[in-house]
Amino acid sequence: MTRPSAPPRLTGQLDIRTDAGAYLGDTRVRLLEAIGEHGSITQAAKQVPLSYKAAWDAVDAMNNLAEQPLVERSTGGKAGGGTRLTEHGRRVVALYRAMQAESQRGLDRAAALLAHMPEGDAASFERLLRRLALRSSARNQFAGSVSALRVGPVDVEVVIRLDERLSLAAVVTQESAGLLGLAVGSEVVAMVKASSVMLVADDTLRISARNRFWGTVSRIVDGPVNAEVTLDLGHGRSAVAVVTAESVRTMGLAEGVRAGAVFKVSSVILAVID
Repeated sequence: MTRPSAPPRLTGQLDIRTDAGAYLGDTRVRLLEAIGEHGSITQAAKQVPLSYKAAWDAVDAMNNLAEQPLVERSTGGKAGGGTRLTEHGRRVVALYRAMQAESQRGLDRAAALLAHMPEGDAASFERLLRRLALRSSARNQFAGSVSALRVGPVDVEVVIRLDERLSLAAVVTQESAGLLGLAVGSEVVAMVKASSVMLVADDTLRISARNRFWGTVSRIVDGPVNAEVTLDLGHGRSAVAVVTAESVRTMGLAEGVRAGAVFKVSSVILAVID
């Protein structure tokens, strides 16, 4: 008799922020708990672990953002001074842990639902979660699968299928291809900086750049020198380019105008999410 497989374990990190900046996260809460246990910032920093300076910087930041001090320090006396968690600090830690537990229960419920989804839908959802976890400064991020690999003496040309309509090409070194474990069928995320994307308005223009995505201008954010132009590629996809404000004027770019986003294979950075 085959036992049903256990639902995937989803875990996350609770990060509490204020308008003034980051407030509480797992590292800071563990630091507070260690201060409460040891009564010493030095011992607490070693337990987390953090440098002594980083620990005090974190304490100062939390105290500045809190309505009441979370940590108090004392100097001198028979014990030679120390650090203690205030009553307010203990309440804040308890509240954070309660919120964390509730957050985990929500993730557990999501995992149980995921386990009962059709296999294809469940796998698709898991891939989406992994992709959303990727953070990068590149404005253009395209998820797809490797459809072809062309190995040269030094480099490897990687063709990535985004959907039924769109593909893009990238060139990486053989060493990078090996480190990423690239193979036909591998899932990858292709990233392109907006400053590396050129815009063209004439689809008969002959240029050497391999990657050309055509769409319509959906948004233009003007600046004194440069402008950010977003193209709607259809099917929920978009491409962003940063060009000069003069180029926007001379090309006659405006919302609804057809244009192409063009970028070289060497401008594509590939990432693999394990």
